[in-house]
Amino acid sequence: MNLKTSLRGWLRHGRLLALLAIAPSAEAATQEIRALFTPDPANPLRNEFVNKTPESGYCEYYPDICRASNTFSLRLMTRLESNKAMQAGADPRNSAMFKVPGNWRRLTVTNAETGRMETVEVRIAGIGSNYVLSDTAASLTGASNAQEGHNRLWKGYGWVNSAPPCETTGVGFYGASTYAFFWKTPNETPCVKTANFTIPGMTYGYLDFAYELRTPNPLGMFSGLYTGSLSYRLGPGGDFDFGDVMIPNDPDLTLDFVLDVQHILKVDIPPGGEKVQLVPAGGWQSWLQAGRRPVSLFRDQTFNISASSRFKMQLECETPGIVTDCQIINPHTGGGVELQVSVSLPNGLNDLAGQPVKRRRLRTGQANALHLQPAFYVDNTPGVLHFEVPKYVMEFMLLPGMGGRYSGRVTVIWDSEV
Repeated sequence: MNLKTSLRGWLRHGRLLALLAIAPSAEAATQEIRALFTPDPANPLRNEFVNKTPESGYCEYYPDICRASNTFSLRLMTRLESNKAMQAGADPRNSAMFKVPGNWRRLTVTNAETGRMETVEVRIAGIGSNYVLSDTAASLTGASNAQEGHNRLWKGYGWVNSAPPCETTGVGFYGASTYAFFWKTPNETPCVKTANFTIPGMTYGYLDFAYELRTPNPLGMFSGLYTGSLSYRLGPGGDFDFGDVMIPNDPDLTLDFVLDVQHILKVDIPPGGEKVQLVPAGGWQSWLQAGRRPVSLFRDQTFNISASSRFKMQLECETPGIVTDCQIINPHTGGGVELQVSVSLPNGLNDLAGQPVKRRRLRTGQANALHLQPAFYVDNTPGVLHFEVPKYVMEFMLLPGMGGRYSGRVTVIWDSEV
């Protein structure tokens, strides 16, 4: 009996691999963010995408802080220039304002091969830059040194102290006329720093932003690349709104998402397992010596399976049965008898209703395939194929003149194409 796996080898089947692609300032900035899922035998219960994006900006320099909050940062070389002087005590829109898409937004990613769609959610979790003043902070405020100048220039002191509701990261660096900062953004409420002195001109030399992701459960996804985009507008009234004074040189930002799902479906049959000999319980001695009829003929064949995605199982028969089972044939009489095949799968591999699979019948035909799904990644765990000639068939086989050797080929298929 041949057992085959219809697997397409090791298959490619939810946090994200990113590749920085900064366009010239005359074009929209585009950032690719890529997520990778591949099963981890060392952590089979961890069914999450892993962020593979090369960090740039804030998290590149403070990876521990970002890991603790499960955020990632990217740097855009988008510059913002003041279009007029920032007046002392101005209203929020004419001060240093930061309003970002800090709430969760949804986008659809699509598998190019299958057309299957999934939902990804993303939020901007932090914002930062390096402001450059048109003069030194000391000159603008009459302070005796740079630190005192930056502290006096703004309500709430220097920009290491975030403007509420933004939250400080405890990080800030300053020079005579510069101040680098990074703040957490818990929502979309504007964070405003109000000047205590008039600032003739100011620039943000770049934009750092941190993002958080919610990705689908990869165990419910098919292998392949899922792609989708989310576009933002930068500038007054936009998704990223910096007020009416600080104007970006590029008003558009597009995040291109790529979720790379690489599943595994692998079945190992032990050596010799392709030949199955059916025997009664306890062997043939009771029949040969005492004339006791066997109740049935059977054999259990173990196999090891690794699976991280949905798959299906079904039969192909050298000699089909009357309905959906196979037959084994006596070549001398030409008669055939029914052979039933069932499967028991290890813990973690269930049917689509979430029920364990114990001695579940396998049948021929696509419409009768047994569909299965993992509750978690199952790695090289034993299952059992059960082969049986049932009791009512045994009575026929043991009739006078019906004995002999019955044989046939049954193909058991594990198929990832569901």
